Amino acid sequence: MRQTNAKVDAYVGRADKWQDEAKRLRAILLDCGLVEALKWGKPCYTFEGSNVAIIQGFKDHCSLMFFKGVLLDDPDGVLVRPGEHSRAQKRVELTSVEQIDQMESVLREFVGQAIAVEKAGLRVDLEVKRELDLPEELTTKLGEDPDFAAAFHALTPGRQRAYVLHFSSAKQSRTRTARIERCVDRILAGKGLNDR
Repeated sequence: MRQTNAKVDAYVGRADKWQDEAKRLRAILLDCGLVEALKWGKPCYTFEGSNVAIIQGFKDHCSLMFFKGVLLDDPDGVLVRPGEHSRAQKRVELTSVEQIDQMESVLREFVGQAIAVEKAGLRVDLEVKRELDLPEELTTKLGEDPDFAAAFHALTPGRQRAYVLHFSSAKQSRTRTARIERCVDRILAGKGLNDR
């Protein structure tokens, strides 16, 4: 088993609903040769500097999410997308240490595949849905304000996508317009929707 990270020690040591499950997943991931760190406040596991998997606790389950999960062979459909708009990640949702023990060989297989993906230098093709369907209100704002348009187009594709999804999810035009106006300063500052 590889060396543990003190920050992850603290994370799995605190009282938490999924503490036992996190400890068990951690043991498997370290035994598979991954290096651990605390990223985004969660135990994250890497191979040669590339993020491979992360342990996440939720209200009704604990998950082991693979950053390039769409590239993993999953004939039994164990892996699920974490969200409707997820394009690369897939995760295994778990509810007990017993379930983790029962699935250990499957989890190790996924980790092995994820390591092989990194060794091969494979990337998820995110170009497939590069074109964004901009809401009319955003198109109007981009046309009216050249500084805003320049700032929006200077954002990374992921940040642009997050804003477009946020704006588009509103059902009413006035709500979409209000969301855009609330985000103008963030966009002009080059910040993403969820950046601090």
